[in-house]
Amino acid sequence: MAKRNNENMSLEQALKGFIKENNLDKGLEKIDAKNAWYAVMGKSIEAYTNDVQLKNSTLIVRLSSAPLREELSYGKSKIITNINEYLRKEVIKELILA
Repeated sequence: MAKRNNENMSLEQALKGFIKENNLDKGLEKIDAKNAWYAVMGKSIEAYTNDVQLKNSTLIVRLSSAPLREELSYGKSKIITNINEYLRKEVIKELILA
């Protein structure tokens, strides 16, 4: 259990401290990356998305449409940039469309 500080802190600071203390950063990044994919790519791409996983700094997306996978592969760097901007930090360095 963490030591109790007698100084006042905001809820945001307390939560960030809790997340850091308990090494929950990576798990939250995985959830955030998955949510970012759906938010950035929209409903039309979501319909063809089977699975989204973040492993290290690689986002692996499984799509059910080969033509869509081919089309998206031309814009990988733009997709990575847009997702990282949505997350407000550089989480994703590589994108694999499977």
